[in-house]
Formats: sequence, structure tokens, C-alpha cells
Amino acid sequence: MTAIGWAQILLYCAIIIAITPLLGAYMTRVFNGERTWLSPILRPVEVGIYKIAGVDERHEQHAVTYTAGMLLFHLGGFLILYVLMRVQQWLPFNPADQSAVAPDLSFNTAVSFITNTNWQNYGGESTMSYLVQMLGLTHQNYLSAATGIVLAIALIRGFARHSVRSVGNFWVDVTRVTLYVLIPICVPYALFLVWQGVPQTLGPYVDAATLEGAKQTIALGPVASQEAIKMLGTNGGGFFNVNSAHPFENPTALSNYMQIISIFAIGAALTNVFGRMVGSQRQGWAVFAVMGVLFLAGVTVCYAAEAHGNEALNALGLTGGNMEGKEVRFGIIASSLFTVITTDASCGAVNAMLDSFTAIGGMVPLINIQLGEIIFGGVGSGMYGMLLFVIVAIFVAGLMVGRTPEYVGKKIEAKEVKMAMLALLVLPLMYLGWTAVAMMVPSAVAAMGNPGPHGFTEVLYAYTSQDGNNGSAFAGLSSNTLFYNLTGAVAMFVGRFWMIIPTMAIAGSLAAKKSIPASSGTFPTSGGLFVGLVVGVIVIVGGLTFFPALALGPIVEQLAQNAGTLFASN
Repeated sequence: MTAIGWAQILLYCAIIIAITPLLGAYMTRVFNGERTWLSPILRPVEVGIYKIAGVDERHEQHAVTYTAGMLLFHLGGFLILYVLMRVQQWLPFNPADQSAVAPDLSFNTAVSFITNTNWQNYGGESTMSYLVQMLGLTHQNYLSAATGIVLAIALIRGFARHSVRSVGNFWVDVTRVTLYVLIPICVPYALFLVWQGVPQTLGPYVDAATLEGAKQTIALGPVASQEAIKMLGTNGGGFFNVNSAHPFENPTALSNYMQIISIFAIGAALTNVFGRMVGSQRQGWAVFAVMGVLFLAGVTVCYAAEAHGNEALNALGLTGGNMEGKEVRFGIIASSLFTVITTDASCGAVNAMLDSFTAIGGMVPLINIQLGEIIFGGVGSGMYGMLLFVIVAIFVAGLMVGRTPEYVGKKIEAKEVKMAMLALLVLPLMYLGWTAVAMMVPSAVAAMGNPGPHGFTEVLYAYTSQDGNNGSAFAGLSSNTLFYNLTGAVAMFVGRFWMIIPTMAIAGSLAAKKSIPASSGTFPTSGGLFVGLVVGVIVIVGGLTFFPALALGPIVEQLAQNAGTLFASN
């Protein structure tokens, strides 16, 4: 660990803190339907979309109708994406003559991209045509990101409103966030990436001669436009197989830093949107502080583990940290920081191979996802996931000290607590359940790239990443099989939508309640005590739920390594 490394971490924190109120203020105006500096240009486009779609922007929806619209919206997206992959060999913009994608892989990929997971059991440059990358994958990157944001806004409205039955209009919210937030940021962002060296072309792949005289085919394509929304929308699906470790996706240290800033940008800003909508920015900053404490803890542990390196190699005098699986142009600190950020959020982009991290260094991203990626989180999903933990924490505080379980003027009752617990328990059911099943299926075990606890971690990470809608992989698991494609698709679908449904039930319930003024019995929720309580609840719930599984994987691997036991790859 070096002073330069810590300077990069502190600079990153300062930038995120600085942009949070700026972007938060702008997004609040967008979702309140107020005029913004882009309104003269985009308002006519917005109105035209409503006319074509037959949407009345003045009509708001009940939480049930809002949720039903969201589900139908993504059912259509799934069908379009699945068909595109199955018939891509007959469609234009396919210079590499990519064949049809296999049915099970098409099914897995379609579910992956509509759920904002972007898990990839394939190499992008060797599987998908330009048309599928643009019309299918990039398109869904925008829509799945927009969905996560508007669902968080719907829950925030539940806290902010009182005695009403509506939480907004799904079609209006999706249109506004796409037009006024995602596209205006992604267009200059993509141009910045082109300036840094990321390709943006419809031209064919290029053949080059190597120093040995052999022919090498260099894949190109419309990369920058997908890369921008991949990062800002915390999607993570790579145009190339090695994702942001590829020099055409992430060519420089500057592009790398801009990518990690964009991953947290909207998730952090939503805390400020929350504070503004409930009438107290201090409430938003308290939620931000909870996320910040957990982020700094994770990045400290991961950076320390990777900087320390492998005990077995250190014993041989090969010190200097663990550079295995990392790009020289980024090094240990930039790789560790990127890894923690991308798994705090539901991004899943990687600039290093997690399979090559130390046991403890690799455990940090695993824990980040298992907690529900609530540490700034995916665009929207992190915010509503954190608010679910807040509801549980407020309820626990009420039990401990006899205070009224209230939060930002809303009484937290049995219904909200039950729905919050249901949403939070869906994730470990999938993480742990499918991992247990895979450990009993011979073909699934055979797909592990390593024996022992490291191989177990590969499988646990795969289902954790898919169910958590992250999309990153440990990279040692050969998961493009019928078993992993189908079970992974189920995990992604459940992890996204079965968590959303109880969350929206909470939004509808809260919106219908009256606002209660604070009293002497109200637990204060904007100070350090509240921050500590929520952090404690998250750590305790996570520890009780996941420690046994972690003990079978990265923890026992680290202990075995300290004792001199190593596990050779297959």
C-alpha cells in the first residue's frame, strides 16, 4: 500500500462527493417534471414520444399498475433480444459472419440484459454481430438502467408523499430518465472514450501480421457507444471477452478513472434525490454515509490483500504484491479500486481477472454482491436495496429502545418490515440454493477450473453475481453449459424481479400513509448513531447469512495458504 494509492482513493471519494448534489439536484427536477436546461431541446421529443405511445403524462399509476407495466416492458425486451440473437446470421451489420446464438445461451443472455445483469457466457467479439451489440445489447443497457432508476424513484415517492394511491407513471419516468439523464451524459462520454482510443466503427475486423509472420484478426466495432452506457448504467456487459481489461474498451489510466467515476455517479446522486424529495438533504447524506463507510472498508481490505500478495510467493522472496491477472497499465491500486467499485454497484465490468486475486482480495467483491450491492449500488437498485435495510434497522431500533419505528415521517409497520425481509431473503435463497445444487451435479462440478475451496468460490461467485444482477465472473468457471445457462437465467430473473415486487408493495403502502410529525419518541435518522445502526444491521445480517458459505471458500483457502497448502489448477 502506497501514498499514491491512497491519494487515488481519496481523490475518487472527493469527486463522488462533489458531483452527488449537482447531479442529484438535476435528477430531482427531471423526475418532478420541472424545466431543465435541456427542456427547450428535449421537451418536444418527449411530448412526441407520449403522443406516439398514447401515454398521458398527467395520469399517475398505483404501485401495482406501475409494477405490471415494468414487467410487460421487459417481457417485450426479452422477446426482441432473444429473436435477434437467434436470427443474427441473416441480419445486416455482421462483418464477421457470426452464426446464430445457441438457444440456451440466447435465453441466458436475453434474461441477463433485461435484468441489468449482463452476465456473459460468451466472448462478445466472437459471438455477437454489430447489429445485436447495438440494437439488442446496448439498447437493453439503456432500458434496464432506466428501469432501476425509476423504481428507486417510485420508492422514494412512497416516503415523500402522503395519503395518495399513486407513485408516478412508469412510462413517463422511463422516458424522462432516458432522454434527460442517460443519453445527454452518454453522448459526450462516448466521444471522450473515442478520444482515448476506444473504437467506434461499423467497419470489418482488421487482419494484421505478427512479428512471427502469422495472421492475427483484430476485432473492432461500435464499442464506445456501448461502453458509455455500460458504465454509467452499471450494466457491465463487455463488447470484448475480457471486458474493461481490453485496451479497446479501457485504453488508458484516464479512461479507467472516468469509468469508475461513472459507475458510482447515478447511484450516489440518488441519495441526494432522496434527501431533496423527502424535504431534508441531511437524510440523503446519512444514507450516503452508510454507503461510504462500507465502501471504504471494502476497498481497504481488498487493496491491502492485493498489495501484500501471496504468502507462498512472499516466502520465496517474490514480494511486491499480487500482479497476477492485472493489467500493467493499471497496477494493483487501480485494479483493486475498480474491482470494489464495480461490485459495490451492479456493474460487473472488470479490468482484472478476479480468479487471480488473493483469497481475501477476491472475497471482498463476493461480499459486496451478497449484501445486495447496496454500497451506492446499481442505478436505482442500490438505493432501494439500501432503503430496505434502513426499514429493517428502524424496526430493530424500535425494538431495542422502545422508540416509535418511523422514518422520514412515515410509520414503519409490520407490512413494510415483512415485505423488506421478503425482498432481502430472495437473494440468499438463490445464491446459496443454486450453489448447493451445482455442487451435487457432476457436470457442474466438472466445469470448475480449480479444485478445492477456490473452485467452490468460482461457483458461489457465479450464482451470487447472477442473482445479484452484477454480471462479473471469477473467470475460472466454464459456465457456457445447459445447466449453468438455465439455472443462471432463473437466478437472474428472480434476483431482479422478485426483489422488485415486494419493494413496490412497500412504495404503495408508504405513499398511502399520512405523514407523522417528528416527536420526542422519534428515532433520529440523520446523524452518526443512525449511520452506525444501519451499518451494524447490514454487517450482522450479512455475516449470519453468508459466513458459512464464505468459510467453505475464500476463508478456508486463505487459512490453508497461510499453512502452506496450495491448490493446483486443473
